Amino acid sequence: MRNFLLGGVCAFALMGSVALFAAPSKVGGLQANETYRQLNLFGEIFERVRNDYYKETKDEELMEHAINGMLSSLDPYSVYMPPRSFQEARVQTRGEFGGLGIEVTQENGLIKVVSPIDDTPAQKAGVLPGDLITHLDGDPVMGKSLQESIEKMRGAPNTNIVLTVRRGAADAAKNFDIKITRAVIKTRVVRARREGEFAYLRISSFNEHTTQDMAAAIDKLKAEIGPELKGYIIDLRDNPGGLLDQAISVSDSFLNQGEIVSTRALRATADEGQRYNAKRGDLADGKPMAVLINGGSASASEIVAGALQDHHRAVLVGNTTFGKGLVQTMIPLGEFGGMKLTTAGYFTPSGRSIDKVGISADVEAWNERDRQIAAALKERRQMTDTRQTEEDKADKQEPTQVTPPHQVPTPGQDGPDLVLQAALEVLRAPPKPTARK
Repeated sequence: MRNFLLGGVCAFALMGSVALFAAPSKVGGLQANETYRQLNLFGEIFERVRNDYYKETKDEELMEHAINGMLSSLDPYSVYMPPRSFQEARVQTRGEFGGLGIEVTQENGLIKVVSPIDDTPAQKAGVLPGDLITHLDGDPVMGKSLQESIEKMRGAPNTNIVLTVRRGAADAAKNFDIKITRAVIKTRVVRARREGEFAYLRISSFNEHTTQDMAAAIDKLKAEIGPELKGYIIDLRDNPGGLLDQAISVSDSFLNQGEIVSTRALRATADEGQRYNAKRGDLADGKPMAVLINGGSASASEIVAGALQDHHRAVLVGNTTFGKGLVQTMIPLGEFGGMKLTTAGYFTPSGRSIDKVGISADVEAWNERDRQIAAALKERRQMTDTRQTEEDKADKQEPTQVTPPHQVPTPGQDGPDLVLQAALEVLRAPPKPTARK
């Protein structure tokens, strides 16, 4: 994903009730007048808080909260990051970072889990995609920015944090605590093995090394299986995404031509967006492919699934993906850190925007864990559509206890992996993949 440098930063001083901005020129018209009026209102409120609030406040904290309020009102993914957080976010894309190993967003004031990363403390503790985090060490997340909650979840390795999680839909939702020990997260993003006459590759996220590691794994499996190799299974379940350029590169690895994905800014037309096309070269040598997806497959993994589906290159097996069709850009702000801003939406080769909708499988298959994830995501979407407040929800239900989360299995560990079995059947007698128009 490209990093854009912010061209300039505007600074202003706050001086009592004195007007903060000069009057606009006639060129701006009524819209400019209103903008300046609102900015003056902000300055007046800021000064009132400094002088009259019953507790002492710090100017820098007030400004940071104001900035986060503006960004969080745009969408769940845009956020301001102070210097330390911005640096950690950039380190994370390189494949090593500290914390719990969990991809999150914000919804209705709570923290929603997109997906835990493979072999991290969060996954081992039983955190599931679609879980809602309501408290961190007993402290409510309601009223805090996403970045504040992320900062609280980070910490020194070998220190503990307790997440209070709400899982399930509507009146069946259950609350429980999960104790997690923080660790240095070193992500091994590609795991590979032989599945009979097929090569199985699990991709858990998209960082700077994903395509390179995937290509190395494929070469190793080709040598191991030899001429008996009949096809490939790419497992993108619970993959929360990552770098756009790696999603494009992974897709390109199996396509010889055609569009992979297009991105389009809000103010751009279809002809003004950025399009990414495949180059010749198929690492799978044209052999049949199946891609495994579920409700934890998001963002970059949806780009790969959508591209291979639209080009009839792979059959998608599993169930509907998360539905994150927005592109974020990391924008440095010099000594102030940086921001992650949603700058475009992405579209599959057939022109689909899958944001909040997801990508449907060609062959539907379920493990019990997938049903839990799908139920949670359905509930979350309904809450967003109706804009139900957390206060209203709390009045309607009492928390109940559930089985400790460490007993919740990870993909393929709850007995037979029915989704993988379905994929093997598909590859042995493949139906024609269905392109979505």
